[in-house]
Amino acid sequence: MAAQGNRRITDLDTLKAFGHPLRMKLYRALYIARTATASQLADQVDEAVSLVSYHLRKLADHGLIEEAEAQGRDGRERWWQPASEGVSYRHEDFKDAPERVAAHASVTRLLIEQRIELYRAFLDEMAAWSAEWTGASFSSEYAVSLTPAEVREMEHELGAVLDKFKERGDAAVKAGDGGDREHVAVHLYGFPFRV
Repeated sequence: MAAQGNRRITDLDTLKAFGHPLRMKLYRALYIARTATASQLADQVDEAVSLVSYHLRKLADHGLIEEAEAQGRDGRERWWQPASEGVSYRHEDFKDAPERVAAHASVTRLLIEQRIELYRAFLDEMAAWSAEWTGASFSSEYAVSLTPAEVREMEHELGAVLDKFKERGDAAVKAGDGGDREHVAVHLYGFPFRV
């Protein structure tokens, strides 16, 4: 991957470009694959290659993905990779105008819907997974009393823990130890609520 670190989206055009349902799915698929062609991604999202190519170019226009070094024998195929280790966006960067607030909320809702869809797919296909995997999967909710500063501290610490496990998994795969490894989605949300 060319760039390291997380890309924080702060401009409305890039947020809107990312906030398209198919583009979000393509970004996730490319993030997992690390590098892929439009035809490989089209198979994963069950869409036409021409449509996938169009949306990949839109993601590239906004610096979210970039061309990767060609792989394989067919030099005509364009390979893509994420331009950073991940993307993030925060309400504080979009709170200054109603259109920006609405776009942030819309993109966040879409992202959460896709995450729920991913979890529902796991639940629907649970019988196909081994007892070891179904036993290891979890869904938890915690209700804690925190200040905004503590929520940010918690986000940072949880991110560091997840980074540690990601690095461990990446190193094992690179060393040829695929073993019983699977992609694992970990969704964390931290938000205030009142009762």
